[in-house]
Amino acid sequence: MPLAGNTRTLIYIGTYTNMELEARGKAEGIHICEFDAGTGALVLVRTIPGVPNPSFLALAPDGRTLYAVNELGEIDGHAGGAVSAFAVDSATGELTFLNRQASEGSDPCHISVDASGRAVLVANYSSGNVALLQVADDGSLHPAVDKWQHVGSGPDPERQAGPHAHFIAPDPTNRFALSNDLGIDQVLVYRLNPEFAVLLPNDPPAASMPAGAGPRHLAFHPSAPFVYVINELASTMTTCRWDEMDGILEPIQTVSTLPDDFVSTSSCADVHVAPSGRFVYGSNRGHDSIVVFAVDPADGTLTAIDYTPTGGRNPRSFAIDPTGRFLLVANQDTDTIVTFRIDPASGLLWETGLVADLPTPICVLFAHS
Repeated sequence: MPLAGNTRTLIYIGTYTNMELEARGKAEGIHICEFDAGTGALVLVRTIPGVPNPSFLALAPDGRTLYAVNELGEIDGHAGGAVSAFAVDSATGELTFLNRQASEGSDPCHISVDASGRAVLVANYSSGNVALLQVADDGSLHPAVDKWQHVGSGPDPERQAGPHAHFIAPDPTNRFALSNDLGIDQVLVYRLNPEFAVLLPNDPPAASMPAGAGPRHLAFHPSAPFVYVINELASTMTTCRWDEMDGILEPIQTVSTLPDDFVSTSSCADVHVAPSGRFVYGSNRGHDSIVVFAVDPADGTLTAIDYTPTGGRNPRSFAIDPTGRFLLVANQDTDTIVTFRIDPASGLLWETGLVADLPTPICVLFAHS
């Protein structure tokens, strides 16, 4: 959403607000910022208060509605988290609360909107299930009409004693939805029918990642049939072939996101592909870096070419601006969003010296252009 007469656009920042959780949230709600696409500078405009733990955000395809998870185990007098809907002012980006519905699970941590704008998909981490909520004509949410419980466990007794859905989003055809489950080392594939608000397990229903990997997020290549799955527990990235006709995900390569000489503790969080499709980026928490991979155009496989320090601790989400010139990373534990310039030829990240101080940033979401 460019602002008239200049190079500025809007960014929404999801946060943690709950001080009692392990996340030690310090924010008051959703931050609205202006981003200068010419310089990379980020400035806080306002904060929408009173939104509990809006850790992950998603915009409707037409940009008129914003949805936020409320990542909690209990809210509005019932067990489980929720999803909140906000109308977006097309001129200013201001948010007006519409309504809130139960996410049908505990600690919802990821949300997406299908390409038609009719369905909102949410992944509930602690309860290990996913749900689909229908969208009303005004962008508000109806109660969830479909949900699926994941089943199983993994080899890590602390993090994988049961399922932990960490991501769900439609594929580029909008015929399938893919859901990473950290607890069972699988990416589940659902057939998606937003018109009738239905999710159905595909055949085959899932692709298995390496044991103990802990798949967290994924990103589609913009022009080739490849998907990149970042694995939180193992600090690895898995390249997969994607059959968009039959919804089949086939892992073909898994590589480390860390340098060979790193021996301390680290885990992964987010993954994005450059608009050019030539580079893949992933965040390392502990090593506190963004790993840069070059993409082999023939088979989609990855080669690590750099590890850029994020200038803060616990880099959570990050985003690439629509022009592909800048990467903004949210350092959760140091309350900063740091801007890097992307070299279009090499894919490498360069420090700009630009740092925005924002409490407990988790998700970085560019408004629609």
